[in-house]
Amino acid sequence: MDKELQLSSVVDVHHDHEQQPQKRKGGLITLPFIIANQALASMAGVGLLPNMILYFMGSYRLHLGKATQILLLYSAANNSTPVIGAFIADSYLGRFLSVGLGSAVSFLGMTLLWLTAMIPAARPPPCNHPTQGCKSATPGQMAMLLSAFGLMSIGNGGLSCSVAFGADQVNRKDNPNNHRVMEIFFSWYYAFTTISVLIALTVIVYIQDHVSWKIGFGVPTVLMFLSTLFFFLSSPLYVKNAKRTSLFTGFAQVTVAAYKNRKLSLPPKNSVEFYHHNKSSDHDLVVPTDRLRFLNKACVIRDHEQDIAPDGTAINPWRLCTVNQVEELKAIVRVIPLWSTGIMMSLHIGGSFGLLQAKSLDRHITSHFEVPAGSLMVIMVVAIFLWIVLYDRVLIPLASKIRGKPVRISAKRRMGIGLLVSFLQLVTAATFESIRRKKAIKEGYLNDTHGVLKMSALWLAPQLCLSGIAEAFNGIGQNEFYYTEFPRSMSSVASSLGGLGMAVGNLVSSFVFITIKNVTSKDGKDGWITDNINKGRFDKYYWVIAGVSALNLVYYLVCSWSYGPTVDELSEAITEENGSKVEDSTELKNVNPLFDDKVSVSSKEKRLTEFKNGLKEEELTKD
Repeated sequence: MDKELQLSSVVDVHHDHEQQPQKRKGGLITLPFIIANQALASMAGVGLLPNMILYFMGSYRLHLGKATQILLLYSAANNSTPVIGAFIADSYLGRFLSVGLGSAVSFLGMTLLWLTAMIPAARPPPCNHPTQGCKSATPGQMAMLLSAFGLMSIGNGGLSCSVAFGADQVNRKDNPNNHRVMEIFFSWYYAFTTISVLIALTVIVYIQDHVSWKIGFGVPTVLMFLSTLFFFLSSPLYVKNAKRTSLFTGFAQVTVAAYKNRKLSLPPKNSVEFYHHNKSSDHDLVVPTDRLRFLNKACVIRDHEQDIAPDGTAINPWRLCTVNQVEELKAIVRVIPLWSTGIMMSLHIGGSFGLLQAKSLDRHITSHFEVPAGSLMVIMVVAIFLWIVLYDRVLIPLASKIRGKPVRISAKRRMGIGLLVSFLQLVTAATFESIRRKKAIKEGYLNDTHGVLKMSALWLAPQLCLSGIAEAFNGIGQNEFYYTEFPRSMSSVASSLGGLGMAVGNLVSSFVFITIKNVTSKDGKDGWITDNINKGRFDKYYWVIAGVSALNLVYYLVCSWSYGPTVDELSEAITEENGSKVEDSTELKNVNPLFDDKVSVSSKEKRLTEFKNGLKEEELTKD
């Protein structure tokens, strides 16, 4: 990895000396600080969650149902705020300030949560005699607790821009190896994040289980402080792309203008003079694409004198928009179907069941050491990390050597593979839970919620490994897919869409949880979902979700076919046509001119380009 990144750096530095005398910002030197910021933040955030259900039920005496709902809603909020943060970053603050402020707010939230453990008055008094009744948490105590989670959710909205901000540091279109550099960056960014999660699920969870909540919450707070400090220390080294006008406003303007101009006839495809575009920028499209053509009417000039100001801008931006604005809205609309297929990755029973299931199994490594139930998730994290290394360092180089040319799996295909593996994981989980429940009944633990089976917790490893591989395929695939398909001005939005899918998945999980519980417990029945997992039928719950996952696979195939070729798929086709990486890099810029300058291309390349964006051939042949 280092050699490849150094090669790209050398190319960039050589180019810089030819183009400009000053030192170019960004590059490899910034990555340790950005990755440290994200890794430490992930370590802090993840370290708080595995045992939180125990903190709620023990220190705050919440019932399992209420505690589970709070955690599901927190997860939904934690994954939805990145979308808001991304729009604010791209439209107002810029990514640097968004990541920095997000880090600071997350630190405040963790500090507040740590104070709930440090200050006795912040939580209900100890319950030494349960038979005499125990006091519940007061509204003020719950407000302090929920405020801590609220601040952490808000902070996560800014932190989510970290991946896009890091990509800005290494994304250089003049580098012929840029595609490979970007793929390596996304993979290793994810890998280091995974390592931090691994540490959180072992060290921090162990401290919470065997030491105290005070230290268990204090360590993540210190890590979050270091994360914030390291990020701001390297501020002078960063590439800080300028913020732009509000994307929300631009989307609204395109929608309104398209409606107002709905009766207009579209001009001929190559009539550049009839479409409004920003002439001061070489990065802008000059004509809109053929997809979602009804939106193209938003950028049609009806009368140059009445629609265009002397400075070239639109007199009424709610009646006439630029081609760029139209294409940005199209980018969002086009990916929604494929994005929605990723919701299934976050549809699950709920974090509390996995913890209770693990506690019912034998977790002893030796006669004196028992693995904390919350730490079993480390198996999934290790699977993610090992698969990333195996895929990037072994499988892809081996396949390339066998075929005699570079081989890669497109981001869209990796998303589909992840969904398939996720389906297999659910089938495995349903099968195992059925076996575990039968064994619990056989050993006489039907009514014993604390009974430990004569069954190793390592039987959870297959489903956890499959879950990790599914996440490695789908998670990385989604990040790369959105980043390459969206204009550069929407990079933060691109990096937050995966999190939004997780947020919706958590909300759907909460809805399914309540629905199945209410439906199966009618007429006084025990139902599938009970506090006693040996009496419940969580195996049937898994089979329901597995059935939905199978339907989602079919839905993904339809959405993938409807979407058509992606930027990287077209780029790969052009590389095979030309047999040259340099020509591949050149054509990629023309496949989506929102990313870089227009350059000369061959006649075959023009046909592929026009298939993607409908650019006027004469514009492509300009220097």
